Amino acid sequence: MRLAASALTLLLLAGTAHAEKLVLYTSQSPEQAQQTVDAFQAEHPEIEVEWTRNGTSQLMNVLRAEIAAGDLKPDVLLVADTINLGQLKAEGRLMAYPEAKVGAYDKGTYDKDMTFFGTKVISTGIAYNTQSAEPVETWADLLVEENRGQIAVPSPLYSGAALNHLHALINAPEIGWDFYEKLAELDIAPEGGNGPAIKAVAGGLAKYAIVVDANALRAKAKGSPIDFVFPKDGVSFITEPVAILSTAKEPEAAKVFVDFLLSRKGQELVAEQGNLPLDPEVASPEGFPKLSDITLLPIDAGQAVETDAAVREKFTEIFGG
Repeated sequence: MRLAASALTLLLLAGTAHAEKLVLYTSQSPEQAQQTVDAFQAEHPEIEVEWTRNGTSQLMNVLRAEIAAGDLKPDVLLVADTINLGQLKAEGRLMAYPEAKVGAYDKGTYDKDMTFFGTKVISTGIAYNTQSAEPVETWADLLVEENRGQIAVPSPLYSGAALNHLHALINAPEIGWDFYEKLAELDIAPEGGNGPAIKAVAGGLAKYAIVVDANALRAKAKGSPIDFVFPKDGVSFITEPVAILSTAKEPEAAKVFVDFLLSRKGQELVAEQGNLPLDPEVASPEGFPKLSDITLLPIDAGQAVETDAAVREKFTEIFGG
């Protein structure tokens, strides 16, 4: 009986340990991802988090390979944009969580069917090197001969924020595909994510960069010769949504993670990391304008999902692969 009891205890302990392991795929920077996981585990030490970080599009490639192999590993996705999550939702790969603690958040920041939830506001504008360039007012102001080869642009084939930005700009009547075609004429070659683009501007390898606000403003705060412009004709924005996979092995732990990101402490962490929180009661980081002072270029996520393949193909044609 003692042996049987011991075996049962070990079995229960093993089951408990398994239930406390959460697998997260995220496109946050390595530093922010570690901060997010550390803050969550400080609140919920009973849940271990195993996380993998890469650009959103790269993570989607990994997911597609896992889907093909019938072995989806993550419980939770925390990625840059809603386009990829909208595609996964359309395929029935996201779990609805109607009890998510969205509080008084704007309904436009989370999926109406409660399958993914924005966690912050990140806009994409124009960073410039204060030693070699002057601030511009509009997107078109970048398109001059003096900037040939001098604009760092993340690739939407890698970065979720850049993909969201692409969809927003091409559907803005005053901007459209013409902006990207003229970038190509200036020998601009989009590549990588926001991090390398910021480094290019900070190091003087580029005069301008089309990047997310927080990356540029954090670099400025640390002393880099960088400043940031919110173009008056509008900026794209993402909400870095979180979603639970329908195949999640630990759905309850995943729900706890979602609730943490939407909680006051989760939103205070967003502000500490240098992003605009969604919670109206949490103060914005120093150096950020009020959201009401920014012109936002929203996208229709459903339309973006339907047209994404064609948009990516045209982008690839413009920039030669």
